[in-house]
Amino acid sequence: MNNHLSLSGTITRSRRFESPSGIAHVVVTLEHKSQRYEVDMLRNVYCLIQVILSGPRFNSVADELKAGMQVEVEGFLSLQQGRNGQNRLVLHAENVELKT
Repeated sequence: MNNHLSLSGTITRSRRFESPSGIAHVVVTLEHKSQRYEVDMLRNVYCLIQVILSGPRFNSVADELKAGMQVEVEGFLSLQQGRNGQNRLVLHAENVELKT
């Protein structure tokens, strides 16, 4: 089985926190807008997804991840249950590239 996603977009929100075990996390909301052909028709594509960057390997880029930044993220999808009991898909980043 394979679980890999590459998605580019604009950061709309960003926050940093440290878990109780001392692991640094950055959570960003990524907004993606594009157009794709499906069955020979052009359609607008839009999604909003939470991206989680965990651990020290993202320390060097964490300060630059601010609202309005364009990024490309590669990682894997996982189901996360929010405090309200609602399930949602989140993207756990394995690589982040800043776009200029």
